[in-house]
Amino acid sequence: MAFFASSASAVGALPFNRIFGGGIGKKWNRLCPDYSTRLRAGPSCSSRFRTSIFASAATGKAGGAVPEISQADKTPPIYSWPHKKKPRVCILGGGFGGLYTALRLESLVWPDDKKPQVLLVDQSERFVFKPMLYELLSGEVDAWEIAPRFSELLANTGVQFFQDRVKLLHPSDHWGTDGPKQSSCGGTVLLESGLLIEYDWLVLALGAEAKLDIVPGALEFALPFSTLEDACKVDKKLRALERRNFGKDSPIRVAVVGCGYSGVELAATVSERLQDRGIVQAINVETMICPTAPAGNREAALKVLSSRKVQLLLGYFVRCIKRVSDVEASADATGITESQDIGACNSEKYVLELQPAEKGLKSQILEADLVLWTVGAQPLLPELEPCDKPHELPLNARGQAETDETLRVKGHPRIFALGDSSALRDSTGRLLPATAQVAFQQADFAGWNLWAAINHRPLLPFRFQNLGEMMTLGRNDAAVSPSFIEGLTLEGPIGHASRKIAYLIRLPTEEHRFRVGLSWFARSVIDSVASLQSTLTKVLSGS
Repeated sequence: MAFFASSASAVGALPFNRIFGGGIGKKWNRLCPDYSTRLRAGPSCSSRFRTSIFASAATGKAGGAVPEISQADKTPPIYSWPHKKKPRVCILGGGFGGLYTALRLESLVWPDDKKPQVLLVDQSERFVFKPMLYELLSGEVDAWEIAPRFSELLANTGVQFFQDRVKLLHPSDHWGTDGPKQSSCGGTVLLESGLLIEYDWLVLALGAEAKLDIVPGALEFALPFSTLEDACKVDKKLRALERRNFGKDSPIRVAVVGCGYSGVELAATVSERLQDRGIVQAINVETMICPTAPAGNREAALKVLSSRKVQLLLGYFVRCIKRVSDVEASADATGITESQDIGACNSEKYVLELQPAEKGLKSQILEADLVLWTVGAQPLLPELEPCDKPHELPLNARGQAETDETLRVKGHPRIFALGDSSALRDSTGRLLPATAQVAFQQADFAGWNLWAAINHRPLLPFRFQNLGEMMTLGRNDAAVSPSFIEGLTLEGPIGHASRKIAYLIRLPTEEHRFRVGLSWFARSVIDSVASLQSTLTKVLSGS
C-alpha cells in the first residue's frame, strides 16, 4: 500500500492536510484548541519526544543576539481527542488491515466508558480494493466502485479520518500495559503536516510500496501496478499508445516483469485489451508462472495466455532497462554500430536486457513501448523509526514488524501490526503471504484483540484460514480454486461470476455493497441486452 516518508514542512506551521466532515477552521479549533496553553498545564507522554526533536535553538547574527523562539514555534500542534478518559486507538494505513480493523471496532459491543476513540490515518482520500484494479484497465468497473472515499465509508461511524502521511513513530509502551513504570500513553505519531498524535493503542497497517530500485532503469522507465494512481497511469499510457498506433501496422509492445499472480493477471488483462494491436511479453525468473498457485489456477492461466499469444520468457531476470534514444546516443558517441534492430529512435521506447537464470538459455534484448513492474515490495516501517533509536521496533530483514500470535509487536504490547507491516508465521514456520485475504482476516482478529486488551480479557491467537485463491484473466474470465473442495477449479464465465460475488461480499460496508451490486447488475443487464441484439442482427442479416 505505496505510501509515506517525504520530508515534512516546517514543524507547527501547517495543519494536517484534510479532515473530513465539517469546516476545516472549526475542526482545527476543536482538535487543537490553544495547544501551547495546554502544554503548560502539565507534562504528557510526548514531552520528552517534543523536546528531543523539536526544541532546537535558532542562531542568528542580527545585532549579535539570538532571536527568541516562542513555545508555539518549537512545539508541534497536538491532536486533541474528544474524550479525555476514553481509550485512544490510532490506526495507520487505510487498506484491508487498517480500514477493516476500524470497522470491526465499530461493530463490537462496548461498555460506555470503554468504547475507544478511533483515528484512521492514510495518505489517500480513497480506500482501494486492490484485487480489482485490473478491472479498471478492462473497463469492467468504475473507479468509485473499487475505490470509494473514506469520508463515504466512515460517514455513519464514530471513526475519524485524517488524510496525511506518517513521518515518525515514537512508542512508549516498552514496560507493558501494567506495572509501576507504565507510561501515561502508548506513544506518539508525528504526521508529515506537523500534527502530533498521542495514542493508547496503535495499529500498524501501512502496507508496502513497489520496489523499483533493484534493477538499473526500472525506477525511471517502468510503471508499477499496486495503487489506484498506478492503475490510472497505466491506463493513460495505454490510451496514448492506442491513439498513437491507430491505423498503423506497428503493434504496441508491452513487457510485464514478473509472473506471479499480479504479473499474470496484468498480462492477461492487457493482452485482451490490445488484442491483435499489441504484443505482450511476460518475464519471470522462475521456470513456471505463479509457482505458489494451485495447479488448476496455473493451468487455466497458461491456457488463457497461450490463446492470447502472450510470450512467456521464463528463467530470465531483467539486468537493466534503458531508453532506446539513450542506447543509440551511447552507440553514436562510441562509434559502435549495433547490428540488432532495436527500432527507430523514439523516446517512449525502451530496451530490456535479459540475463538467463537457468542453464541452456541465451541472453536476450527486448524492445517495449511500456514496461510494467510487478516484482518486489518494501514495507514502510523502517522509514518511520526515530533517527536516535533506529531499532526501537523489532523488524525482520524485509522491514516487517515481528509479532506474536496475537498480532502484537514483540516488546510493544500496545502496538498491533497487520498485513505487509507484519511478519507472522503459520504453524509450519513459514511467513504468511502479504495478500488481501490474510490482511482481511487479521483485521478481524486485531479488532477483537483490541477489545479484549482494553477490557482486560484474554487475547486470541491468530490462525489463518486459507479460503482458496482467485485470479482474473480478463473480461468474463477468471480462475477460482476454493479450498473446501480439493482439486476443483472454476474457470471462464463461472469463475468470473464467482470471483465478483466473493469480492462484492468483501466490500467494506453494507451501503457500499448495495450500491456496487446494483451497478454491476444494471451493467450486466445492459451487456446481455446488447449481446442479444447483436446476435439477432446477425441471424436476421444471414437469413
